[in-house]
Amino acid sequence: MAEIENLTSPQEYDASEIQVLEGLEAVRKRPGMYIGSTSSSGLHHLVYEIVDNSIDEALAGFCTEITVQINEDNTITVVDNGRGIPVDIQAQTGRPALEVVFSVLHAGGKFGGGGYKVSGGLHGVGASVVNALSEWLVVQVHKEGKIHEMRFSRGHITQEITVVGETDRTGTTVTFKPDPEMFEDTVYNYDTLHTRMREEAFLNAGLRIRTIDKRPGLEKSDEMCYAGGIREFVAWLNKNKDPLHEGMIYMSGMKGDSMAEVAMQYNSSYNETILSFANNVHTPEGGMHEEGFKRALTTALNAYGRKIRMLKDDEKISGEDCREGLTCVISVKLTDAQFEGQTKAKLGNSEIRTLVNNVVAEKLEIFLEENPQAGRMILDKALTANRAREAAKRARESIRRKTALGGAAMPDKLRDCNENNPELTELYIVEGDSAGGSATQGRDSRFQAILPLWGKMLNVEKARADKVYGNDKLTPVITALGAGIGEDFDPAKLRYHKVIIMADADVDGSHIRTLLLTFFFRFMRPLIEQGYVYAAVPPLYKLSRGKTTRVAFSDEERDAVSAELRGDNPNAKVDISRFKGLGEMNPHELWETTMNPETRTLKRIELDDAVQADETFTVLMGEKVEPRKEFIERNAKYAVNLDY
Repeated sequence: MAEIENLTSPQEYDASEIQVLEGLEAVRKRPGMYIGSTSSSGLHHLVYEIVDNSIDEALAGFCTEITVQINEDNTITVVDNGRGIPVDIQAQTGRPALEVVFSVLHAGGKFGGGGYKVSGGLHGVGASVVNALSEWLVVQVHKEGKIHEMRFSRGHITQEITVVGETDRTGTTVTFKPDPEMFEDTVYNYDTLHTRMREEAFLNAGLRIRTIDKRPGLEKSDEMCYAGGIREFVAWLNKNKDPLHEGMIYMSGMKGDSMAEVAMQYNSSYNETILSFANNVHTPEGGMHEEGFKRALTTALNAYGRKIRMLKDDEKISGEDCREGLTCVISVKLTDAQFEGQTKAKLGNSEIRTLVNNVVAEKLEIFLEENPQAGRMILDKALTANRAREAAKRARESIRRKTALGGAAMPDKLRDCNENNPELTELYIVEGDSAGGSATQGRDSRFQAILPLWGKMLNVEKARADKVYGNDKLTPVITALGAGIGEDFDPAKLRYHKVIIMADADVDGSHIRTLLLTFFFRFMRPLIEQGYVYAAVPPLYKLSRGKTTRVAFSDEERDAVSAELRGDNPNAKVDISRFKGLGEMNPHELWETTMNPETRTLKRIELDDAVQADETFTVLMGEKVEPRKEFIERNAKYAVNLDY
């Protein structure tokens, strides 16, 4: 915390620091504007808004511990040991500051009044938005020896500030119940919250964060505190990969009230992982801090390469080559963060680009000088990447030429549909000719296309891009989708808006599904991010009694259907057979159970957490055996319906 404390003044935090900008009425009408959506991501966003206020206290040097708890009834409690939200009268409104913070939009100590020099939070809307979207909310402030409590319901006050006890500590406790009128789902996911809180702990060195789940049958807890801050974050991100060099490259610097820190380490993979944050807020679309880093990295490596004669004077390696196998975390803290868009996907402050550029240019040059062996290994990897990228570029241009103006010859095995509007069409990617034949006969050819895959598919996690672009098993998928690949991938050119992976419900089917998803994740990520990818859910059992035939998708459903078919006669014979593969189903069965939009079950593949997804693909498909073994042992209890 020492690096952060000198950004702040140790002044009193009272009502004079709270400024009011506008009222609260719009939140319940258009919640998506404030929290992104009313789906699961919006539900979890409520917690982050409250935690952001506690993190701001930590940034200001006044909070060392935060606890986030899912209570037995699926409500949330967030506790911190900061100074406590002010409870005195706020001059602009004549109302207590606590009330203003929770009931007026854009009220907070973050608008230049001096309460915070650096803050995250959604421009001060956090607490009031959570209040507006909660069935009820209770806030308790421990301050000056007293516990002050206030209660709200859907943004309205139900209990004025009341002193409910005495205390020997300071801090704020907020408990709230998300409003079921506003959210599609009000059940919290512990892992989602824990992942986000772990991120916060990495970004705030020395801050202790606890996550607790009190729900019956789901009880668990974790405590996180990382003295090494983002250095430990990079080490954690690289834990299932082989580092290229020993030790972490760490750089930090300040200019005025702004601070930048970067931690990075190369690994033997071909993938680039850069996570950037501004005032602890993740910026998935990057921005000026990432631009500054990338520019400085490319310049420094090229200069070093020429200096040690690994590069000729007229030779240059690109930024993309310099970043192959790089894992990097960039964290900046600044007074007036300007984000593009309400949900803060991108940082727009140009001055931070200069700060990050200068810090990296100076410190990276020193690291390379002092660690020549590591420097040569990094440059050698970049040069190899450069050669592979040129080969990949040629292969990609070949694909681009073939797909330009719809001129690509469609794969021989593709059984296309008649409809040309991508919004109405579906592509079923199936395993093998046998299942492909049944699917082709059973489909509705007006809007359903079938593409069978055959042979051993490439594991892209272990292959460079040039090997992927020319692969004969993946080329049919690339051509059929028609949207290009890698940096050329353009979702607007997709020929189908539902890409459905239909694989057998066994180990081989799971393997095919994972290989395909790894390919989509690494080379066509917007396909998953924008919700175009689905997994079909074929039935596991066929049950028949006399002329009545039914199917079941789980062991529980099998037993229920079996009992139903027996009716009043418990001794009646019900034939139960296990579907060994999609190819065994006749076309009519496949249509009714797995392909008919009226009766089928599809699971949309979602990418809630890119870091988690990246780690999972690395574990499942990467070089290291040990993490994969641990993953299987840890998750074996969740695996059902596997054939050995």
